[in-house]
Amino acid sequence: QSGLNCCRNENCNENYTTDFIYQLYSEEGKGVFDCRKNVLGHMQQGGAPSPFDRNFGTKISAKAMQWISKKLKETYRKGKVFANTDDSVCLLGMRRRNLVFQPVAELKSETDFVHRIPKEQWWLKLRPLMKILAKYKTSYDVSDSGQLEHVAMLPKEAETGA
Repeated sequence: QSGLNCCRNENCNENYTTDFIYQLYSEEGKGVFDCRKNVLGHMQQGGAPSPFDRNFGTKISAKAMQWISKKLKETYRKGKVFANTDDSVCLLGMRRRNLVFQPVAELKSETDFVHRIPKEQWWLKLRPLMKILAKYKTSYDVSDSGQLEHVAMLPKEAETGA
C-alpha cells in the first residue's frame, strides 16, 4: 500500500475542506492508497516560525516550483503532459547537507513500509557518542549498523516455554 499526501492552506476554496479531501482520496484509493488526516498548526510545530524556518521554507518552495516548471516544459507535447518516467514523481529532501529530488521508485528500496520509516536511520550511528556525552556506564560499541530493530510478538509456544 502507498500513502498519498495533500496540502491545503487557510486560503483555499471553502468547499474543499480537509474532511472532503480525506473522504475523496479514501474512496478513490480503493485499497491501493491509504489516507490519513494530519492538520499541522503553529502550536503543533513548536510555536512561531523563526526567520530561519521562513527562509528555508521559501528556498525549498522555490526549488520545488522550479523543478515542477522544468518537468512540465520537458514533458509537454501537443497540448498534453507525458509524465510517465520514474523521475516524474520525486520527493524533495535533505541528503548530506544538500536539497535533493529523489525519485519515489528509488526510495521504495530504502523504506520500511510496515513501520512507515526509512530502513536505515542515520542518527542511530550517533548513539555511542550520545552515551558518552550522557556519561552512561556502559561499553561503547561503535559497530552499530544504523538499522532499527523492531519488537515482534512471540509465538504462544515461546511464551509458555513449550
